[in-house]
Amino acid sequence: MPSSDYSLSVLPHSPVAKKQPKTLITHDKKRIDDYYWMRDDERKNEKVLAHLQAENNYCDEQLVSIKPLQNTLFEELKARIVKDDNSVPVKDGKYWYHSEVRGDDEYARHYRSTSIKAENKALLLDVNELAQDFEFFDLGEVALSPNEQLMAYSQDTEGRRIYNVRFKNLSTGEMLADELENTEGQVVWANDNKTVFYVKKDLQTLLGYQVFRHELGSEQDQDVLVYEEHDSSFFMGLGKSRDESLIIIDLASTESNDTWVLDANNPQGNFSALMPREECHEFDVDKLGNTFYIVTNWQAKNFRLMTATEQTIADKTQWQEHTAHREHVLLEGVELFNDFLVLSEREQGQARFVVVNKEGERMALEFDDPCYYAAVAMNPEPNVITARIYYSSLTTPGSLYDVDLKTGKKTLLKQQKVLGDFNATDYQSERLMVTARDGVKVPVSVVYRKDSFNKDGTNPLFQYGYGAYGYTIDPSFSSTSLSLLDRGFVYVIAHVRGSEMLGRNWYEQGKKTHKQNSFSDFIDVTKALIAQNYCDSSKVFASGGSAGGLLMGAVLNQAPQLYCGVGCHVPFLDVLTTMLDESIPLTTNEYDEWGNPSEPQFYDVIEAYSPYDNISAQNYPNILVTTGLHDSQVQYWEPMKWVAKMREYKTDNNILVFKTDMDAGHGGASGRFKSLEEKALEMAFFIALLE
Repeated sequence: MPSSDYSLSVLPHSPVAKKQPKTLITHDKKRIDDYYWMRDDERKNEKVLAHLQAENNYCDEQLVSIKPLQNTLFEELKARIVKDDNSVPVKDGKYWYHSEVRGDDEYARHYRSTSIKAENKALLLDVNELAQDFEFFDLGEVALSPNEQLMAYSQDTEGRRIYNVRFKNLSTGEMLADELENTEGQVVWANDNKTVFYVKKDLQTLLGYQVFRHELGSEQDQDVLVYEEHDSSFFMGLGKSRDESLIIIDLASTESNDTWVLDANNPQGNFSALMPREECHEFDVDKLGNTFYIVTNWQAKNFRLMTATEQTIADKTQWQEHTAHREHVLLEGVELFNDFLVLSEREQGQARFVVVNKEGERMALEFDDPCYYAAVAMNPEPNVITARIYYSSLTTPGSLYDVDLKTGKKTLLKQQKVLGDFNATDYQSERLMVTARDGVKVPVSVVYRKDSFNKDGTNPLFQYGYGAYGYTIDPSFSSTSLSLLDRGFVYVIAHVRGSEMLGRNWYEQGKKTHKQNSFSDFIDVTKALIAQNYCDSSKVFASGGSAGGLLMGAVLNQAPQLYCGVGCHVPFLDVLTTMLDESIPLTTNEYDEWGNPSEPQFYDVIEAYSPYDNISAQNYPNILVTTGLHDSQVQYWEPMKWVAKMREYKTDNNILVFKTDMDAGHGGASGRFKSLEEKALEMAFFIALLE
């Protein structure tokens, strides 16, 4: 590796938080929380804000020596991005829709035209213009009326995922006076082109729990409540069926689903339940023509595809089986076309697609990389014989294909350009299976630069993990990771239990009472890679965010000696206290994931791994923690408390820095370039620790 003149040495006088003991008693068990006072729901407490600013100042001072490296990395990351870029136009109705970014713009402009060549394009929305007065901006959903003359769009300007909705007349270019506040961000049009439905949020819990009907030209306070969900364990979403005949309320908890529907041609009507709500019945339903298609776990742990009619949909016993359950194949979803179905499946951790025609003939779509990510892309119209598929691997930039559903022939429409001297053949990816301590084999995706890797135990290693909610981190291309690979790093994704990489059971073995498996898997992957000479044992780095931040916090307590440095981002660290407090946003939705600690068995399980509760007097590695003050998913005070307690207990002289973005939320900074600064910071932190 090239030599450098930057170095990191620990500065004295790190911020010391005051201790204000609060006694917490549950099930006759007592905990003392010295930093409970850091919670401020309003985010206005001067002492809290002052301490966060002190941490930010210390972080900047501590890392000032690596600022030139961070800047170098930031410029590297920017230099790989095509500044002037267009998306591939997609046809929906009479028009072709696409987006463009230009120069140093942080956001896209959205257009439509009457041909795929984007001739005579008309500007629909300039997100740069919308975002210009805000430090943070997220464009939520853009929804066009069925006649394509009106557009609704939602925007979040604080990072708390609370969206306001505006409307635009596309014929005149004028903005309508209508504005909908405090929404989930989704807007669904009825077929009359003047009525929309939206989900309103509870501003305390940040849960969407009410569906309202709004008629254009009226005030929001005149909107009609058409559905309210009283079970706070459910998330709420809105959509429209594939054939656009139904408006759908989708209710989802971790272990159950419920669906309510309304005739899209009768917006003044009432929503009705599609089928009885049933505990532990997970399903996803869509409709095309006279047929409902249901991906369901009813008598099928890994899901199967069933069909029903309007007359039989409410009675599971009358459903017809289209695709049977398979023990080793996870059915993830289905895309409906008039003459075909495209099934998204996963076997042995690898995604695949199966095209099924009307005669029931099946054709698998194959890809060549040893590990990759693939997904059905935007396919707005069902009356076509081609489907758009997105594909990427650890060595293959994101690629968009049109796939002929009759023959399986793939036509490349566009591949992400990577500027500079990138050559895919310089890099090698692998899929490994690591044996964990209980004998279970854990999938691991690995990539490295060929000319800097000899498997001789000399390389630094960056290991990433998540492992929760059944969410699978597929091995996809990242141009940012090239800055590590080109400096000799081996990049690793540990597909620990808690995802659905190996099917539904893989998820269930990483949640609730089995959550420890996620942490053990991650640690065991690190140990195996060291033993197999993929890296130098003194140069191992790890990173994770949100539930992956919980993973980092637990791993830090259980195996701190394995890591030189750890990145912990918007981390869920104070699990026990948060899950005992139903007033904290989203807590009640999480019971099926972590368990409800109001029940003694789950209290004991969570207490055993909760990162905040298990900090002890021991040596910890170098740690970089980041969060957003306005985070609505994991509250800022979780990492704030954790850092304060870590400073009190840790016995080492390693670096611990904590940076809070005072404008951002759970997703971090907004904009295509601004967000790269956060990536550059972590990479600079890790690289500098090698010196």
